[in-house]
Amino acid sequence: MLIGEAPGAEEDQRGEPFVGQAGRLLDNMLRTLGMARDADAPAPVYIANVLKCRPPGNRNPLPEEVARCAPFLLRQVELVDPQLIIVMGRFAAQSLLGTDASIAALRGKAHQITVARRQIPVIVTYHPAYLLRNLGDKAKSWADLCLAGATNPSGSS
Repeated sequence: MLIGEAPGAEEDQRGEPFVGQAGRLLDNMLRTLGMARDADAPAPVYIANVLKCRPPGNRNPLPEEVARCAPFLLRQVELVDPQLIIVMGRFAAQSLLGTDASIAALRGKAHQITVARRQIPVIVTYHPAYLLRNLGDKAKSWADLCLAGATNPSGSS
């Protein structure tokens, strides 16, 4: 399962997460690991966001907005029952893990969250939109995805 921050303008308009150039990059990253967001794929990936709608002016979500959406995200995680969660971007990582640590401090290791009394490993990486602006960090994101592949016991998320 992948979790991002919130829908952008194009995602909000289409009702689908990670579309456009960032979505194409994400699809390519997943494909190199043998995963896809297609439900019929051998290793399907479910994608969700911390917030379910786009914040006005694409600003950072407010704490009360995160709190209102949290039960929906946790229910999604419970229903999907993933073997692994990959969190994309600083805001999503901080929200899901309940920390204010930087993404640099959170990357490179497996974290855990508990949902419905079940421990789920969490890997933190950069958001694809960030990678489009900071090409030098693509190698770090690739290392994160390799860690996710090594952490995921079933080979799918």
